[in-house]
Amino acid sequence: MPLSPRMRWRFDQLRKKFAGVSGGQNEQPRPKLCPACRTLVGAGATRCHQCGASMTFSMAAASRSLGRLFPATSPATYAILTLSCLIYAVTLALTIRSSGFGGLSGGLFNFGAIGGEVLQRVGASLPWPVDLVQPWRLVAAVFLHGSLLHIFFNMWVLMDIGPQIEELYGSARYLFIYVVAGIGGYVVSSAFWHFSVGGSGALLGLIGVLLAMTVGRRTAGMQMLRGQLIRLLVYIGIWGLLFPGIDNWAHAGGLATGFILGKLMADRPPATPEEQKLAYALGWAAALVIVASFAMVALGILRHG
Repeated sequence: MPLSPRMRWRFDQLRKKFAGVSGGQNEQPRPKLCPACRTLVGAGATRCHQCGASMTFSMAAASRSLGRLFPATSPATYAILTLSCLIYAVTLALTIRSSGFGGLSGGLFNFGAIGGEVLQRVGASLPWPVDLVQPWRLVAAVFLHGSLLHIFFNMWVLMDIGPQIEELYGSARYLFIYVVAGIGGYVVSSAFWHFSVGGSGALLGLIGVLLAMTVGRRTAGMQMLRGQLIRLLVYIGIWGLLFPGIDNWAHAGGLATGFILGKLMADRPPATPEEQKLAYALGWAAALVIVASFAMVALGILRHG
């Protein structure tokens, strides 16, 4: 039965709509958003005309995708917090498995204590030259903690000062600063033959960055901040002298490393496409070093049981 002209017209309209949806010839190419700077670029462009980022893959786009797993503000700080807590939970479970519930007994300072053998297997910083032969320990030790009180105080300080520094320098450079300052702290600690774990060297590095920012600036706000930082460092130094087991050399090494990084880096988020590329490269380098370090730890555990 032949179709009426009106029905044929309707079928033609439906065919055109379905052809557009399925990618037919009637579909017109649309402009795309740059994954790095979110600038609108042409449909056939392979690189962004604004920042030069690749339209198929870039570290900026990968960083944005990974950042969706964490809060919109301070994603690197929350990533450090999450990784540190996960590693602590794993080491506590290993301690309980090897020595019963000894890790959950003892006084306030020893509650949730991690066994020394477990810390050594999972990446504690060891006296020189062991860290030279096994350099992943300089990174893994930053995320290890010896007890519940230890990780509580370190993560408290991290959440107190970390978000402000991350906002100031950008997440990528902030992660780089944290990791490099932690490494610097354990290089000094290992040189003085210490067995050590904890993120306090990296945290002192963050304080060192802030201190470097205030040097040479005479505004009232900067002078006030510098005075507060110096008082905080005095308190930390006294605490380290009064209580045994605190690695003052790691603190000193992290503080010095952070201060140097603070003098080398501009104390503001990356402003130009070139600065953004460099920042993302530094952030991804730090992240890959963390992953590689714990991969070496896992390989060692599997090899030796």
